[in-house]
Amino acid sequence: MSFNGKYEVESQENYEAFMQTIGIPAETIQKGKDFKFTTEVVQNGNDFTWSQIFPGHTITNNFTVGKESDMESMSGKKFKATVQFDGGKIVVDFGKYKHSSEIVGGKLVEISEAGGVSFKRTSKRLA
Repeated sequence: MSFNGKYEVESQENYEAFMQTIGIPAETIQKGKDFKFTTEVVQNGNDFTWSQIFPGHTITNNFTVGKESDMESMSGKKFKATVQFDGGKIVVDFGKYKHSSEIVGGKLVEISEAGGVSFKRTSKRLA
């Protein structure tokens, strides 16, 4: 399954509860909850460049599935992680939370889980 494309957030479920669970400050949560940021994915086999583009800030993770890579979480924490394929999903353990991404009906569906709270983000394909 190819993840290549540019996606814009369409909907989010449990955003605030999840962000509180992973320790994001309330002020940051409020600023971020209505952002319609984009995600750009460039996939070449098992090599990925995955960028989340927020107003005034971009987080880019370059990784190869199955190899340890330097990563940055949405809270800005830098760490090493190994991204894996699990069926048609990309999965990674970000330390405080586990994250999976898959393409469902042409949309990017991301699910993050921490402390019994699940956060689901669905993004529509722009390009």
